[in-house]
Amino acid sequence: MGVPSGQFLRMVDSLAEVESDEVRDYTAFSVRGKRFGYYWPRTRTVGLKQTLSEQIALVAERPDVFEVQFTAGGFGWVVVHLPKIDADELTELVYEAWRLSAPEPLVEQHPIR
Repeated sequence: MGVPSGQFLRMVDSLAEVESDEVRDYTAFSVRGKRFGYYWPRTRTVGLKQTLSEQIALVAERPDVFEVQFTAGGFGWVVVHLPKIDADELTELVYEAWRLSAPEPLVEQHPIR
């Protein structure tokens, strides 16, 4: 179990029209100007946009893997500990984060595989 950082970055890169912004301690990911994720290499954690209900469920079910990052604009962001999650689940969460930020026509052109 556990997802290497490089594998996470490949997941993000496989999504359509992703832009990344490198800041001193982290990388931020957006689609058409809307933020959907963050990556902190030092802590091997990522922050992903989710629905509020999904944020609450993930943190309640597995607080060793997920923690509340913040809430904003009706969305709940979660911190995901890469060493404690499997690739299939992370792939779904990354896609969902992207889908929540991407315009509907772009989502329709790029359904989850």
